[in-house]
Amino acid sequence: MEVILLKDVKGTGKKGEVKNVSDGYANNFLIKKGFAKEATSSAKQELTMKNKAQQREEQEIYEAALKEKEQIEANPIELKEKAAEDGRLFGSVTTKQIAKEIEKQLGIKVDKRKINQIIPMRTIGSQTMDVKLHKDVTAELTVRVLEVK
Repeated sequence: MEVILLKDVKGTGKKGEVKNVSDGYANNFLIKKGFAKEATSSAKQELTMKNKAQQREEQEIYEAALKEKEQIEANPIELKEKAAEDGRLFGSVTTKQIAKEIEKQLGIKVDKRKINQIIPMRTIGSQTMDVKLHKDVTAELTVRVLEVK
């Protein structure tokens, strides 16, 4: 019997796949527990429509991430912090501060965990870091730290 899996089933397949399984397994376990439904022609057609809509949505998200990447790479972020006379900061610039400044200056909401800050910023100056906007899109952000006067 052909079934469409509604959830991931270990040893059988992933959600959305059409699988050919034995009648007993399908009726007594998969369909009864709500893990699958029978693969009729209308159910298969509905599945292909859902897949097309999902692909279209993923493409739109990808294109939006590319636009955000261009904007982030073209505009460096500037932070003003208190510093000692030799240029060392009192503390360091965190990814949380950087994420807030990206949203404030560019209007792009970025999760602080998506910012890859390799070296902590503890002095006045600039540094480049990677910002992961999408699984396939990574932008290179320039952060400038200026002294508050």
